[in-house]
Amino acid sequence: VDHQNADWVSIHEQICQLLIPIRTPLPFLLSERERKHGTEQLVKRQKYVIDLAYSRAQEFVLDGKHKEAIPAALQALRFSTEVYGSNSVQLVPAYLLLAEAFTSVGCFREASKYLSQAQWIVLRTPDCSVAVQCEVHRSLGLLCAAEGNFEQALYHLANDIYLASSTFGLKSIETSRGYFHMANVFFQQNKMDIANSLYAEV
Repeated sequence: VDHQNADWVSIHEQICQLLIPIRTPLPFLLSERERKHGTEQLVKRQKYVIDLAYSRAQEFVLDGKHKEAIPAALQALRFSTEVYGSNSVQLVPAYLLLAEAFTSVGCFREASKYLSQAQWIVLRTPDCSVAVQCEVHRSLGLLCAAEGNFEQALYHLANDIYLASSTFGLKSIETSRGYFHMANVFFQQNKMDIANSLYAEV
């Protein structure tokens, strides 16, 4: 009952009516043209649910309601898998959102599982955008920092900064995010000189 209530509050109330036409199978005796049109409409509805669920999960994360974000992010992932396939780079944003939510509630094993999936997809996608690669490294860095594995956290954040600075420039907003998280890691290690230097850079 608790899970159902959480699911309802998180996303199901918004998408319940939208799921009816998505889950209703197409009539069998349709022409080729009607079937094609029906399939196009189905994909359009599924993409709408993905956007809605992802936005809802993001809102919860930004409000600090990480537990509430999980059911919505799972719906975004589920529909993204149906539309784009299980190895598509389109799944990475949902994986990263799930990893962030699980990290924030202290479920590091779950977070690691989703981050591994995201990392695997990025490695298998040669033309993957630098922005997505940065986000994956940043998320891995934040998970390692939360676990207290500071060396590994700094390694991933350094990769984030390197990729961002080589693409967007040393003084870009994209690069400053990596500096900020790296500063936090040095702060946790009580290396205040380095931390303050990086905060000043940000």
